[in-house]
Amino acid sequence: MPEIISPLDIRVRLEAAGVNPVDTKLRTGGLLFPDGLPAILGCDGAGTVDAVGGDVEGIAPGDKVFFCYGGLGQQAGNYAEYTVVPSFAVAKIPHGVEMAEAAAAPLVLITAWEALFDRARMQAGDKVFVHAGAGGVGHVAIQLAKLAGCEVATTVSDAAKASFVSSLGADCIINYREQDVAQALLDWTGGHGVDIAFDTVGGAAFNQLIPAVRVYGDLVSILQIPADADLKTLRLRNIRISQELMLTPMVLGLNDALAHHADILASCAGWMAEGKLKVHVSHRLPLVQAAEAHRLIAAGSMTGKIVLQQ
Repeated sequence: MPEIISPLDIRVRLEAAGVNPVDTKLRTGGLLFPDGLPAILGCDGAGTVDAVGGDVEGIAPGDKVFFCYGGLGQQAGNYAEYTVVPSFAVAKIPHGVEMAEAAAAPLVLITAWEALFDRARMQAGDKVFVHAGAGGVGHVAIQLAKLAGCEVATTVSDAAKASFVSSLGADCIINYREQDVAQALLDWTGGHGVDIAFDTVGGAAFNQLIPAVRVYGDLVSILQIPADADLKTLRLRNIRISQELMLTPMVLGLNDALAHHADILASCAGWMAEGKLKVHVSHRLPLVQAAEAHRLIAAGSMTGKIVLQQ
């Protein structure tokens, strides 16, 4: 049983854990911390508060909370029965939001929010492109952009995913296996290019997006910018490049940024309770089938998220 050490910590009896591609990367490619083994994976968690530290305010035993904290090899993650989390890193789960959806939400919501609102400064009326709109990050990014009053274009690989993103409000749906993505975006924008391009794929897809971003537009990526990035064209078009890695506050120990993450989750929780924002859970597996969850993610082409439940 993990013990509360800091007076600002809370202990959570976990009921569900979201599974993310970073979990599989940490397992197969090494942890972010060299002395992190043995490790409990799982950044996303949701459950019921079991105990609180002496300085915790506003959170009490019995409260239901969700958060993205731990699972990087230094701090125990959420493929577990209990975990200890800083109280300032969690948000309460509102009535009407089920535990599995809450557990699936944090990493993808924070990633999409920071990329669109914090990095690209998204505003109502923007034309926004989201790569891989049926994926974990992509499907919530579409919804956030629509809630902000934007028009949204996205890519899919088949008709089923096209139907899914259409149900989320996507205005322009591009089958990347059949269409040239950049040309489709230029056609959609009358040749001007999108105000914001959100790259969730990386590699060659990054360079392919450059001509489809308007002059003085924004290109945000959650992947490493490729070594052969067309910096000359980016500079000529005054395109602002941003990178988004929502794990930075955990890796670097930035408590203020972790509190910002909690604020993002609290804002999104309100929309979730109102039915305006939905995190799609495609698979629900018992905790003992964590390996199968990783196999499903490794197979690729996921729609929504996978959740492990107690």
